[in-house]
Amino acid sequence: MRLHGQVVDETLAAAQEYAHDTGAVFIHPFDHPDIIAGQGTVGLEILEQCPEVRTIVVGIGGGGLVAGIAVAVKALRPDVRIVGVQAEGAAAYPPSLAAGRPVSIEQPATMADGIKVGRPGDVPFGIVGDLVDEVRTVSEDELSTALLLCLERAKLVVEPAGASPVAALLSDPGAFEGPVVAVLSGGNVDPVLMQGVLRHGMAAQGRYLAVRLRLTDRPGALATLLGVLSAVDANVLDVSHVRTDPRLGLTEAEVELHLETKGPAHCVEVGQALRDAGYTVMR
Repeated sequence: MRLHGQVVDETLAAAQEYAHDTGAVFIHPFDHPDIIAGQGTVGLEILEQCPEVRTIVVGIGGGGLVAGIAVAVKALRPDVRIVGVQAEGAAAYPPSLAAGRPVSIEQPATMADGIKVGRPGDVPFGIVGDLVDEVRTVSEDELSTALLLCLERAKLVVEPAGASPVAALLSDPGAFEGPVVAVLSGGNVDPVLMQGVLRHGMAAQGRYLAVRLRLTDRPGALATLLGVLSAVDANVLDVSHVRTDPRLGLTEAEVELHLETKGPAHCVEVGQALRDAGYTVMR
């Protein structure tokens, strides 16, 4: 196995060069009619298992999956609405559709590696333009929140790219006529990335709070602070206690706390409790 490139476009270029140099057969992951036809079987399965479906929401990178689903579904049920979803930082389809041709975006940036593609495929682009009803974008916060919801509520391990349809549904639920099928395509998520994304998702939901404050450096000061947090039911995940820093006075210490909270209202309650106890909170 060879690893090359920071985005799919760079990896594809390296793979094509390798095929040219060695005579290997290059199979494009999304820009080939046969691949798109194979991916279209997902659409057939959706119609078979959920014949009452009115809207299908699919993540978009190069466009092969949504193109295949659109071809299969629209041929049998032209009334079904197909919505594609891209990450805001790697959304090449909106400007491409506006220009009427595939255009590249510079340095696509998103945690959703599976849809981190800088240019639509030539073959799927034409299909998307003809058959996909809408292409939406979602933010990194919305992706994190969606991944957290899939894991916590649905018990599904989904990578950020696969969670993009859920992110779109959560961001604007009234925009989708039901019944809705969200295609969760991709479970290839690194545990370290998963940990970071979940923490980011908790923060986006107001369930994770980081606060920094100063207190008098004396025995029992930290215990008193933790008592204030315990009284408002804030769960302490991590504590960083700094005593030696040029910014601090001789009798001062700085504490950074990472807290698990119950939501935005609870975050406000925690902050107010700290201020009422005489602490100056520096977030």
